[in-house]
Amino acid sequence: MIDVIGTDAGAPASLPPMHQSLVQNADLVAAPKRLLPQLVDWLGSRADDQQRLVSDDPIALSDALGPLAPTLRIVVLASGDPLWFGIGRVLIERLGSERLRFHPAPSSMQLAFARLGRPWQGAEWISLHGRDPSSLAQRLQKRPASLAVLTDPGRGGVEEVRATLRGSGLESSYSLWLCEALGHHDERVQCLEANQPCPDDLHPLHLVVLLAQPPAASAPGALPLFGIADGDYLQHDDRPGLMTKREVRIQLLADLDLPEQGVLWDLGAGTGSVGLEALRLRPQLQLMAIERRSGGGALIQANAQRLGVAPASVLEGDALTLLPQLPDPDRVLVGGGGRQRATLLKGVIDRLRPGGVVVIPLATLEALAELRPVLEQAGLQLQISQQQAWRGQPLAEGTRLAPMNPVLILKGTNARP
Repeated sequence: MIDVIGTDAGAPASLPPMHQSLVQNADLVAAPKRLLPQLVDWLGSRADDQQRLVSDDPIALSDALGPLAPTLRIVVLASGDPLWFGIGRVLIERLGSERLRFHPAPSSMQLAFARLGRPWQGAEWISLHGRDPSSLAQRLQKRPASLAVLTDPGRGGVEEVRATLRGSGLESSYSLWLCEALGHHDERVQCLEANQPCPDDLHPLHLVVLLAQPPAASAPGALPLFGIADGDYLQHDDRPGLMTKREVRIQLLADLDLPEQGVLWDLGAGTGSVGLEALRLRPQLQLMAIERRSGGGALIQANAQRLGVAPASVLEGDALTLLPQLPDPDRVLVGGGGRQRATLLKGVIDRLRPGGVVVIPLATLEALAELRPVLEQAGLQLQISQQQAWRGQPLAEGTRLAPMNPVLILKGTNARP
């Protein structure tokens, strides 16, 4: 068996006694170059009786160990957990798992959360080493509560993460913790504010931990009139990221063709983002927001306060049941309904005032095929469009355009007198 031992910066002196014994009694010790001086000093006179194989190339090291394994007691020293982005994968591929015995040390992710004093059993992670950074943008759209990012120093490291946060409109939704040289004598952990520059002496061995935080409330007057950043909205903790994105919000507000006065229904309002921004554009509108999810009403009201607007009514429950309580609408946004969406749309059309407009954002072609005939049979004038947006994300020294999910928009106008 080849013993693969995970180490920290103090190895081999910092290893547990059992692992130290394995190193001392080995015929051959394979180690990265950085560990060689410490290994020789620690072994003392025993160093002359032991073979050493020094290499930072996992493939070359694995190939060299293969012929020696049957006759020698071999120890491989590795960093952290060899099976978490370490040499372990290559050793298994080249030598076979049946010839290997692993002894992990804490991984860099474990150390990072230990330094922050945060539980990490529910934390997510993503590696950017040699990977397209758009994967980070896609992960952020799901708004994880905590995310460890294994940075690629050769492509910008922490700055690549910060640029992705900015491009996703989520700088205010996360605290960014920069963890450098974890486990080494020059270890450093600090929280970087959005406008704080990276340290000039940034260590190449670093990772980033993103921790979700409620976005700081801005004065309503400091916010854009509409097209507010996604990260400025409060969202449900257990369903983050499921909100109408900024680019789609802007299009929906345009398609609603908002009058100066009248009644706007926002059905399946979610975070309330579209209806609340409609009130910033047309303060004299009466916004009637309905959200099925428990706690949705309080969330919408909290976002209304952040935006400095006041909905006429915010109700929790089934929209079909609650429609009779609402005044007839001039504008309707149908964002929910689920399996009852066709029935809900019929109920909306029955109440829609002359000249009224109903706008329905859809994620699938099947939904469009189901709802389009409902509008046609009711005699509404149809307009169908697709909204597709791209956001700039870092790529090496430049910027790439990362596509967002396309949204179909079905619009019906009541031309009846």
